Amino acid sequence: MNGQTVFITGASAGFGEACARVFATPGNRLVLTARRVDPLIRLQEEFSPVCDVHIIPLDVRDREALQGAVDSLPERFREIDVLVNNAGLALGLEPAHRVDLDDWETMVDTNIKGLMYCTRFILPGMVARNRGHIVNISSTAGAWPYPGGNVYGGTKAFVTQFSRNLRCDLAGTKVRVTCIQPGMAETEFSKVRFKGDEEKAGQVYEGTEPLTAADIAETVAWVVGRPAHVNINTLEVMCVDQAWGPFTVNRSAKE
Repeated sequence: MNGQTVFITGASAGFGEACARVFATPGNRLVLTARRVDPLIRLQEEFSPVCDVHIIPLDVRDREALQGAVDSLPERFREIDVLVNNAGLALGLEPAHRVDLDDWETMVDTNIKGLMYCTRFILPGMVARNRGHIVNISSTAGAWPYPGGNVYGGTKAFVTQFSRNLRCDLAGTKVRVTCIQPGMAETEFSKVRFKGDEEKAGQVYEGTEPLTAADIAETVAWVVGRPAHVNINTLEVMCVDQAWGPFTVNRSAKE
């Protein structure tokens, strides 16, 4: 995996930061983007003795800013070999009839539109060079519903299906596409979902040994490290303490 240019969204924490760490090896060039500037600066300072790092304070929902950032990349970072579409979030667990519409729109704009923008701006270069790898971070929520998952699950289902369709569009090229579907993982995810309520976020993982950000980053590194003729299409990852739930049955219908 040396000598590659890797573009990672949502790189300031969680899966994105962990992916930056596994790709921060001699000879690689990293483009790290996130909304928060200070964590990006810290990562750049940490990794610079090892590899070349370019940081971009950026909200992937901003289409024009994103296109400008890609178009104005320094020459040595322009030939992107790996795009890790990681930026995304969940907000709230309210049922659909009580949800805050702003939360729904934020999830759609980030998880769907941001991923589309990054892909559309970076993919043409990969096709022109006839090489590259897009790794999209989806979720088990895109395949398996749960109460309160509504739009979050819908956005991740989009990521999974979009990844499949990209594979169809790219048939005949050497560009690879992988969709990673993590299950329960202890990062800032639940803290963001519950808008800073650390106690509520911590309850999600009580009594379990959840996945870590490093687990997912190592998975990303593994799929990228396969021989060039091998494409891992979809990979679902859960900790052993998580599985699929039983069917929901309402037993109050005759009351």
